[in-house]
Amino acid sequence: MKSAPLFAAMTLALSSLVASAPAEAEGCIKGALVGGVAGHDAGHRGVLGALGGCVVGQRLANEKDKDQGAAENAPPSPPPNRQ
Repeated sequence: MKSAPLFAAMTLALSSLVASAPAEAEGCIKGALVGGVAGHDAGHRGVLGALGGCVVGQRLANEKDKDQGAAENAPPSPPPNRQ
């Protein structure tokens, strides 16, 4: 059971990185944490899970930013026509 303390230490170290990470890496860091834990639980493939999670998390964050930018740049709707 040596892996449990090591896993806990790595999780603590990664969580401190998330707190101080720049905003542009937000999706990658979150995805890597989730993917790493899922990969570890699925068969001790935490590194592969972290890499995949980083890619997916970054893509989702970029799509979210793009959607928010499109909503901000949309023309205002005309006032209702009252007769």
